[in-house]
Amino acid sequence: MNAELLRTPLYDTHVHFGGKVVDFAGWAMPVVFRGIQEEHAHTRTACSVFDVSHMGRLRLMGAGCEGLLNHLCTRNLARAEVGRSYYSHMCREDGGILDDLIVSRFESCWGVICNASNRTKILSWITQHSKGLDVQIVDETLDTAMLAIQGPRALQLAQEISGLDFSSLKRYRFVVHHFLGLRIVVYRSGYTGEDGLEVVCPAATASKLVPYLLGSAEAPHSVIKPAGLGARDTLRLEAAMPLYGHELNEDVDSVSAGQSWCVDLSKDFIGAAALRQVAEHGPSKQLVGLELEGRRIARQHQPVLANGTSIGQVTSGTLSPTLKKSIAMAFVASDHKEIGTELAVELGGKTIPARVVGLPFYKRPA
Repeated sequence: MNAELLRTPLYDTHVHFGGKVVDFAGWAMPVVFRGIQEEHAHTRTACSVFDVSHMGRLRLMGAGCEGLLNHLCTRNLARAEVGRSYYSHMCREDGGILDDLIVSRFESCWGVICNASNRTKILSWITQHSKGLDVQIVDETLDTAMLAIQGPRALQLAQEISGLDFSSLKRYRFVVHHFLGLRIVVYRSGYTGEDGLEVVCPAATASKLVPYLLGSAEAPHSVIKPAGLGARDTLRLEAAMPLYGHELNEDVDSVSAGQSWCVDLSKDFIGAAALRQVAEHGPSKQLVGLELEGRRIARQHQPVLANGTSIGQVTSGTLSPTLKKSIAMAFVASDHKEIGTELAVELGGKTIPARVVGLPFYKRPA
């Protein structure tokens, strides 16, 4: 393992539990522990813990924060509620997506959670636009740890461990608690399509949580198990949640990506004029779901065809562990977006029939 890679506070835990560690966005991260399909199925039926400490965590303080973030984010953050988190994009002037992130309103500050690969870019972008404003920015990424506890039993197990009832915590809300002498921030968001919590705590003491969540390799927890980035990707794809670097990037706008719900075009923000144009005239390409014949997996950038002509390309694909079908997301020309449209994907010189289907591919039981 490259010694220059950043390590999360739980790196030793991953090694202890047999995780296969790889380079992910400059971090040494576990991609798999027992097997992607097994970890995927366990998350869908019970509860898994994912280390997501590699994601960027920024804290903004000062009277200028609300105005600054409202100027940078597609979501309307004016008069944001304390205790609430908002999924949003930050865009360039031309509408290209710099990152998708979670913005949270604390009582005396704001929090921004961004993708690991974009942390430096987003920190620079916010700093650049904060000049002359009453805004102080602290990068807390290396000083904190972040765990995602996901699955249908996550809330029940979190209550058993902590004695705290999180059932009344609404989606995209958060609370601050103290547990084992640690100040922890508990969010209810997640990116697996399952219910669950994300816990942020001080890096230096994060290992104190491990025995409660996972037990040990010799005496593991009877229900909660570690899971890696491989299962996290198949889970988010089944739930049709976009991933930066796949469905989202600087050459994609929020409207074309099917993310208009996190864009408020009634306010002014960087990229608003460009996005209004796309919304008014309609996007030339749109993100759709595909179901492929057979079990071959579509990979990013592979061409999507209509009557032998390329009309788009795959952004993500997998053989769905839950649905037992080959699924993919892809950008296609807008006149081929309708559900039921017969298309094809070119895989290694072979043309595999595919059909446009509704998103998400998977919805957890009510």
